[in-house]
Amino acid sequence: MLIIIVVSGAFVYDRVSSLLKNNSERHIQQTAVQANGRLDALIGQIDSLTEQVANHPTVQQLLLEELNGQKVSFNQRQSLLKIVSSYQAYMPSVGSLELYTADYRLLFPIKDGSLSTRINGSYISEANVQKGRLVWIGVDPNDDQSLLAIRQVSLMDRWFSRGGYLMARIQRSYFQLNDPLSGSDSGESILLVSDDGQLLGSSEAPVANLLPLLHSKDQTVSFQDKEYVQVKLRSDKTNWTLLVLTPVSYVTKGISVLRTVLLVSGALGTMLFLIMSFVLSTMITRPIMHLIRAMRKSRLGVLTPNLQSVSTMELRELNNTYNGMITNMNDLIRVVYEKEVLQSRTELKALQAQINPHFLFNTLEAFNWSLEEKGEEELAGLVVVMSRLFRYIIGNPNMDEWVTLGEEVEQVRRYLQIMEMRMGERLTWNVELAPQAAAVPVPKLLIQPIAENAILHGVESRVGSGLVSVVVQPSLRQGWTTITVSDNGPGMDADTLQALYNSLEGGPSISSKGNGVGLVNVQRRLKLYYGRESADLQGMMIDSKPSQGTAITFEIPNNGGYTYEPGQQNDSGRGR
Repeated sequence: MLIIIVVSGAFVYDRVSSLLKNNSERHIQQTAVQANGRLDALIGQIDSLTEQVANHPTVQQLLLEELNGQKVSFNQRQSLLKIVSSYQAYMPSVGSLELYTADYRLLFPIKDGSLSTRINGSYISEANVQKGRLVWIGVDPNDDQSLLAIRQVSLMDRWFSRGGYLMARIQRSYFQLNDPLSGSDSGESILLVSDDGQLLGSSEAPVANLLPLLHSKDQTVSFQDKEYVQVKLRSDKTNWTLLVLTPVSYVTKGISVLRTVLLVSGALGTMLFLIMSFVLSTMITRPIMHLIRAMRKSRLGVLTPNLQSVSTMELRELNNTYNGMITNMNDLIRVVYEKEVLQSRTELKALQAQINPHFLFNTLEAFNWSLEEKGEEELAGLVVVMSRLFRYIIGNPNMDEWVTLGEEVEQVRRYLQIMEMRMGERLTWNVELAPQAAAVPVPKLLIQPIAENAILHGVESRVGSGLVSVVVQPSLRQGWTTITVSDNGPGMDADTLQALYNSLEGGPSISSKGNGVGLVNVQRRLKLYYGRESADLQGMMIDSKPSQGTAITFEIPNNGGYTYEPGQQNDSGRGR
């Protein structure tokens, strides 16, 4: 709520402020156009006055004589005083008029002087280019309270050729279109500025350099530590610029009222929001606190329903759900207690019926001794292998289920020996274990189910002798070991292989022999034990083609957290 109030208030304030500034800029633009019209009228008066003086017969005659090489006498120059004075009487703002010959000599007033030393030569060249039009110079170098303008005098009796120059000196106050910048925030100021940043239309002391204002393209500018809205308008006749500056405080005077209204509205809205939030939160939190107290009692073992009345529909539904849950939990506790009693009695009977695995091992050992005494060495060896096989599988329930690859491969050998006794010539097998892989820790019974699967679906499904191969070697990936179990059985087509992959990921079993859970169990154990070691662990990779057999390969990391002494294990069965 506070964020909405602040954002909406800031947006309204910004939009209204921009609207007021734009309206003010249009008003200032109209003021600038009016001021430019007044400036053109003042310039027109000066232009008309100097044109009349330049076209006066006496002035034309004197300049023509000078151009023809005749020296103008003192009396002739003295006669110009009366002519100039008569024109100045109509326009007191014209301080003086200076007449120069074509070779830049001062003809009037009667004193020594040269036009080339009076003004910059570029203005003289510009007057020649304009051919009789008035050229505005700017501030008089000899009098900073005056402005200068010059025009070429064209001789009408000599095909309007250049006969001399007429320069007018005008008081700066003549171009004061408005009061100078006084620092007042009550209105706008109109300034006439030259291209070099000088203030022209003022008789006061010059202000700071105005070039930054001329070059600025922003609507709002900072000048003399105050903010102004500016409008610029350039005069084509003088190449000077009119600057209309209006204080921002004056433009946005109405925004202060809006700002006050927004602040008061925001404060009232905030107070109302806090009061309503308190009331609503109390209505919500009070029933929740009662419900929390009831839950805390249930955590201590006292499962009692919450009987406090609730007014809101949502919390009433929550309270009813909690009370129903408490009732169900009490019923479940009673049922679980009865099941625990029954299970305890059942486990007691099961424990009484269990056979100690050592009795089985001792019995197998007795069979071994009896067979050896009777000379049945092959059967005695088979009994020993079976005894070791059972001891490895059953083991001590208090021992860890992790073994080394050497121990696991030895268990696979024992299993293959037993299967060789059963299948005879139909089974040929070989086991290869790299010495450096013998000490790698591995979960118990990780390889035997794959070897059993190779015999069940590979060798037994093949006509003639079958081969089962188990190879354990370092992987191409640093720190890992590769285990491959392959057979030369009938293999699988692409659809059967895909169905097998689906079965490993939790789909239906495709096995028609056995229970079909051996490979699934291995796959789940690989993901369980080694899933954190590698993010891209795929588990078992199966390569099988029809009539070419099947190879199952998987990788395990060497850092299983257990340390074993490695030993070289390499053995094979009949047919190697």
